[in-house]
Amino acid sequence: MDSIKIALQYMLPKHFLSRLVGKFAAAEAGAITTAVIKWFIKQYKIDMSEAQQPEPEAYKTFNAFFTRALKPELRPICQESNMMAHPVDGAVSQCGPIEAGNIFQAKGHSYTSEALLGGNKTDAARFDGGDFATIYLAPKDYHRLHMPITGTLSKMTYVPGDLFSVNPLTAQNVPGLFARNERVVAIFETEVGPLAMVLVGATIVASIETIWSGTVTPPGGKQVFSWDYPTTGPEAVTLEKGAEMGRFKLGSTVVMLFAQDAIETFADGVEPGETTRMGQPFAKLKHQ
Repeated sequence: MDSIKIALQYMLPKHFLSRLVGKFAAAEAGAITTAVIKWFIKQYKIDMSEAQQPEPEAYKTFNAFFTRALKPELRPICQESNMMAHPVDGAVSQCGPIEAGNIFQAKGHSYTSEALLGGNKTDAARFDGGDFATIYLAPKDYHRLHMPITGTLSKMTYVPGDLFSVNPLTAQNVPGLFARNERVVAIFETEVGPLAMVLVGATIVASIETIWSGTVTPPGGKQVFSWDYPTTGPEAVTLEKGAEMGRFKLGSTVVMLFAQDAIETFADGVEPGETTRMGQPFAKLKHQ
């Protein structure tokens, strides 16, 4: 069955299906929207008591429900100055060192930081000898992404690509998965060097949104698009640790890259398969 599931992903018109689902997810379809939301809650056992708006009827679109806000007291941000915070609710897929520019995906599979960042050698070189962490967001999870550390945005890149599922089964069977799917790369300047937050698209992910640019929808085609941002002055985009930086409109994965000597060690429980909760301790900074 696993091989059939993977084969079907290669065969299905993933972009067409994703855009079609995206149109419904953005539509205010009244009772139909509410019925789908109620089904989704039941199917994925979502704890709506955590949501600021716990009633399904409160959401006019499926996107509004999927990117719902949580009660802020449920996700306090770790205050230790020498600790990064978890950026999302999800589960650790992989984490560890970036070795000779390679990032481990699953047994038998890896990809390069250069490929992940859209083929830019200069950007990739900034993370040589550093660390990475990949976190998978399941359909039941909270789908807003937050900053693990205070940072100032210096660059955003949109990379076109496939839309394979990013669940654990696919990660184990599709080579270079996270460097072949459509993605948005945001690079921030922090007190411990550059931080790359890579928001990876997936099957039926309708769109990816950032707080500074809204929904990222460059022209179609296979071209990579990049935008540079000022890191000083009134137009600089600086986000504090724990601040929201983006949203997935339907589930996916975030890959984080850290510079050499940024991280001393990952926090307890940051290992493959373990659950993450936004705001909890994620990694100890090496310079502290």
